[in-house]
Formats: sequence, structure tokens, C-alpha cells
Amino acid sequence: MARLRIATRRSALARAQAFQTGQLITARTGADVELVAMATSGDLQADIPVGDVDVKGMFVDTIRRAVRDGDCQVAVHSYKDLPGDPAAGLVVAAVPPREDPRDILVSRDGYALSTLPPLATVGTSSERRRLQLLRAKPSLQICAVRGNVDTRLRKVADGELDAVVVAYAGLRRLYAPVGQGGLGALRLPLKGAPLEPGECLPAAAQGAIAVECRSDDAETGVLLAAVDDPVSHRAVTAERALLARFGGGCLAAVGALCTATGDGRLELLGMA
Repeated sequence: MARLRIATRRSALARAQAFQTGQLITARTGADVELVAMATSGDLQADIPVGDVDVKGMFVDTIRRAVRDGDCQVAVHSYKDLPGDPAAGLVVAAVPPREDPRDILVSRDGYALSTLPPLATVGTSSERRRLQLLRAKPSLQICAVRGNVDTRLRKVADGELDAVVVAYAGLRRLYAPVGQGGLGALRLPLKGAPLEPGECLPAAAQGAIAVECRSDDAETGVLLAAVDDPVSHRAVTAERALLARFGGGCLAAVGALCTATGDGRLELLGMA
């Protein structure tokens, strides 16, 4: 039986999506998997404002190094965190079926974007989200927040903020089942309203997972091919091509969403 060591960030969300990916690999290939959680430079600088850190690759550097060095065979990432440039010696061997790519507005009172009161305080560290939120409601007070999902949500539950905007996929992976705006599994008095693409276009590859291995590791590549979803893979490849066209990295103020049409083609929406 094949055995794969899977490198992942140590955050609860990263471990949840690596665990789910590992389960899928085992179910489809019979391989035995072991998760290896580690801190990236981005995790170690979580209290520093985004504008003051070197963001390129900060959430993937340690993980990729573990695969290159042979300590692990597989790396699992939130695809949107990957730098735009290809990684030397590594390949994205699989993109499993994508989660919901939308952003979600989380508040105590169940606000939709259209019903947020004037001067409401909304937390996000994303320039893409900030620009789109202010375009929709110029009176909003956008507050920079960093930290893991739990930290951001607790700022709302504790009354520090009126709302935060986070990736819907993260909530679904951490607190499944999460649906119809219900967030009961959070054990916090919060409600969510997903933002449609016309309200806030998501980041390129948001909701998708990138599963990497060494480009010269054919055996692992064959195993990972079993969990690849071609439609999701094509869609995020198109979105990241648009991101690259605008010279953006993982924190660029660029939105992109590619969806499959009924005739097998892909439709790409973008904003920059």
C-alpha cells in the first residue's frame, strides 16, 4: 500500500481541507496518508499588517520546501494562496472538486450587503473585497483584520465589528454543514449571507484546493490524478491566467470567476 505524507499549514482550516483531501485520496486509491502540519512565514507574521510583509509565497514556502526536500510527498494548499509564478520542481497534480467560490458576509444581525447600516464596520484584509464593498456602499467603514477564521468571527461576535467578509468555502470546510446562511455549527451567535459575484467577485481560484507533488515523482502524480476534477482544474487555470495578465499575486485587487456553461464551454468574469 502506498503511503503519502501530506504537508499543510497548521491552521484549523488548512488541516481540515488537508484531512478532507487525504480522505478522498484514500477512498479513490487506497493509499495511506499522514498529515504533517507546519507553520509558514505568513502564519508567523499574522499580527503584522499585510502591507508591511513580503507576501509572495508567505503561506506556502515551508510546505513546498518539505516536498522538494522529500520530507513529504504531497502539499495541500488553498489554491488562491499560491504565487502566480510556477514553483520550480513542483506541479499541481490535482484540483479536487471545488467548493463554493463566493465570499460570505457574516454578522450578528444577519445583514445582507444591501441592508448593512450606514457607517457599519466591516472587517477584511483583502483590497479586492474592500474596493468592491465600498463601490456597493461607500459609507461603510472597512477595517483591516488578519488572523484565522475563528479570530475574525469572534471580533463580530464580541461586538468589535458589525460584520466580516470571508471565503464561504472556508466556513463550509470548517463548520460543515453550513448552508442557507445558517452558521449554527460555529457555536457563535452569527448569521451569514453569501455575496453573489455581482456584489463581490471572488479571488482567482477561491474555493479550490491545489494538490502539489514533485514534478519528477511519477508514482505520486498517478495517485493524485485520481482525485483531480477536470472542470474545476480548467476553471481555476483560466482564473489564474487572468490574474497573471494583470500582474497580480495572491493579494492583488483582482477578482475572477470561471463557470462551465451547458455546452461544455467556460465563461470567465473578471475585475481589476
